[in-house]
Amino acid sequence: MRAVTDDVPLLDDLMPWSVAPLRLGRPWVVAPDARTLRARWDALVRAGGAERETLFRPTRARTLTSAVAALPGQRTGTARFAREAGPCPEPVRLAHGPFDEQWLLPDHRLLDEARPELWRVADGRQLFTVEQGYVPQAPGPALLVTAVLPDGRSPAGRPGRIRPLYRRPGGREPNVTPGLLELLGARHGREVPAEELPAWALAAARPSPAGCAVPLPADPAVWAAGVALGRRMAQVQLRGARGGERPRLPGGRRPYVRAALPARPRGLAYDAEAEALLVGDGGRIAPVPAGAWEYRAGGVRVLEAWFERRTAPVEPGTLEAVGPAAWPAEWTSELLELITVLALQAQLEAERPELSGVERVTRADLRAAGVLPVPGAARRPASVLDRAEEGPEGQLALL
Repeated sequence: MRAVTDDVPLLDDLMPWSVAPLRLGRPWVVAPDARTLRARWDALVRAGGAERETLFRPTRARTLTSAVAALPGQRTGTARFAREAGPCPEPVRLAHGPFDEQWLLPDHRLLDEARPELWRVADGRQLFTVEQGYVPQAPGPALLVTAVLPDGRSPAGRPGRIRPLYRRPGGREPNVTPGLLELLGARHGREVPAEELPAWALAAARPSPAGCAVPLPADPAVWAAGVALGRRMAQVQLRGARGGERPRLPGGRRPYVRAALPARPRGLAYDAEAEALLVGDGGRIAPVPAGAWEYRAGGVRVLEAWFERRTAPVEPGTLEAVGPAAWPAEWTSELLELITVLALQAQLEAERPELSGVERVTRADLRAAGVLPVPGAARRPASVLDRAEEGPEGQLALL
């Protein structure tokens, strides 16, 4: 890994508003399928007294009597959960760590730190960039992008920050340091749209102990090539969201189930010679490129982490133990798509721009142009309170 000098801008210099990862507080609020979450909710609201408290798993931040507001945009109860007897709220999609989309119960009473400021700007135009935790010498991307709400979870190392592309709903007010796009436009001889910045960062970002480092080229041709590569990466990672196409490998290289997966697979292995993923006792998927099997985030093999989160033993009698009796067919479909995403991502990462010897826009240049230091207001959330939000016990939230 190439050393990152102090004069390489950080993503924090370029997209200044960031939010810390969500702190869920209890693992049962997330599941790979929505049916499981509804079953867990039903089991919880049927329980009473001490049993409900045990299942709930109170923390310092959340108990059965915590008084909290509803999450922005969600129609959930705000009465103390000790009195909750209603139907399950509609689960929402969640980016649960790198390349893993699961489901979340969007009830603020269940989440220790839900980061409401993210929910306020999550809509059909928003994209979230998610910094990956830094692990010295470990392979893996420095930055990923998702269209669904991310929890910022990191498989290893310190979790990174979540940076929305837009500070307001509807794709308004890009989260870009004031003056940066104008400076880049002057260097490149054309207007630089805000959407090009995260695309370039996906292609060029490097991990560093200080954060996600993003070298900025002064050469417009280098910038344009990197932006094009970053857009292809984003299309793969977004999996068809925002009007894009779902990722597909070329014909003859697409993974298929060659032998049915067992009802309760307990292990995952890879046959490199046959390019086959061996799932449990007898399950087989092929072809699986080595790049997909070996792909790591934070030093952790993504396919193994994804599989373990669906098959790891859980404590009997807990809400985490409520789940499918057998491996659901939709998990197999998601596994096939994940293999495709990782294979394509590995191919694209091999095309990352080589910037040695390329003239760059440095942090010193940004300071000389008045772009840095970042104004304090750009690091704070924008005011987006264009509708009332419900506070505890049905009262109007005062924000």
